[in-house]
Amino acid sequence: MLKNFLAISIAAIVGANLRYLLSRIAARELGPVFPYGTLFINIAGSFIVGLFIVWTTERVLIDPHWRLLVVIGFCGSFTTFSSYAFETMAYFEQGQWALMLINILANNLLCLAAALAGMALARVL
Repeated sequence: MLKNFLAISIAAIVGANLRYLLSRIAARELGPVFPYGTLFINIAGSFIVGLFIVWTTERVLIDPHWRLLVVIGFCGSFTTFSSYAFETMAYFEQGQWALMLINILANNLLCLAAALAGMALARVL
């Protein structure tokens, strides 16, 4: 158990720092008007999770601890959008259209609303 926490923690440090680095580079190179860094990171993280989970469950057999390291540790700190994207596409592949649509709407609308609520609370405090 402690070994799992250590693996997740180390990968999370790498993911978080890479996110910071890429965000700064994108802002410097492309300008701060649009969050290009976040967009790139979310796309890259979604790609990594999709690739890794399918590759390690359908193509090769590896120790499940690698999922903790790559998906939860690295991608979890790099971006949480990757999990959302993979889960939504899993519903799509399974033909679960209602769940896919609910997941899309709930994640987007509720997360935007939560961000707005947090912003409003911060402005009140």
